[in-house]
Amino acid sequence: MSIILAIESSCDETSVAVCNNGKITSNVIANQTIHQNYGGVIPELASRVHQQNIVPVIHQALADAEVDKKDLDAVAFTQGPGLLGALLVGVSFAKSFAMALDVPLISVNHMQAHILAHFIDEPKPSFPFLCLTVSGGHTQIVLVRDYFDMEIVGETLDDAAGEAFDKTAKILNLPYPGGPLIDKHAKLGNPLAYKFPVPQIKNLDYSFSGFKTAILYFIRDHVKEHPNFITENLDDICASVQHSIVQILLGKLKKAALQYGIKEIAIAGGVSANSGLRAALKQMEEELGWKTYIPQFQYCTDNAAMIAMAAHFKYIKRDFVGQDVAPLSRMPF
Repeated sequence: MSIILAIESSCDETSVAVCNNGKITSNVIANQTIHQNYGGVIPELASRVHQQNIVPVIHQALADAEVDKKDLDAVAFTQGPGLLGALLVGVSFAKSFAMALDVPLISVNHMQAHILAHFIDEPKPSFPFLCLTVSGGHTQIVLVRDYFDMEIVGETLDDAAGEAFDKTAKILNLPYPGGPLIDKHAKLGNPLAYKFPVPQIKNLDYSFSGFKTAILYFIRDHVKEHPNFITENLDDICASVQHSIVQILLGKLKKAALQYGIKEIAIAGGVSANSGLRAALKQMEEELGWKTYIPQFQYCTDNAAMIAMAAHFKYIKRDFVGQDVAPLSRMPF
């Protein structure tokens, strides 16, 4: 039996969750709206807001779980990867909290936690499985042999798919965060209205830098000829961009599944909340005989429940860290 409090502060969500013997009993997320004024996350502002949020979010998570801090058996935290200043707030609080309670510390890799979010609820994937982990900062295909036996078999060579969504939204003058808005408009548009180039990258790797540039030039050239091009064709543009990104992502995932002979397929990360990606994955499940797994929406974006679940498996192994642990903006997988 174990009761673990977990803290996630890798970017601009301050989140705290409680895991009671492998079951998530609370998951509180405080979002930061201040970044909407700047069209993206400002690291210094993010760390300051984390400092304001972390204590009330801790109290709320404990209250929701009906747990007293004295009942905790361990404190877990995101060590990395992420924004260094934001991580520092969560790591420092976790270290102090664990020391005050005289309980062990558990460090968690943020990207591994996204994958282990699949073990919060049923149905749960069977090992081995492939997980496409897609967020604003990462795009990876991971071969998962066990809870912590994971191998990155494909990843982006430059920009992440989530960044491609966000930068496209910025080009289209959509407010931040733009990814969900592209998804919203895409539902109303024709995904085949416009065609964008598919990056020709060998093996199972991705590249979205050239794709973003192609969209920028496409919009620039059309606006020169028709100043109202964006407003008159916004739904079709969003639908076409989303369709292209989804096809690029799933094309490599299909290749990986064939290469490794695996039909247990999962997606994770913030972009896994995208309705187009979820629908296309389900369609591939029917066509290829896959068994697919997609977390609940609340476990797709950054959240502490996934950190708590990863910590649960680490607690079983007694995989603890000392007070000298430090945040890492880049963390080995």
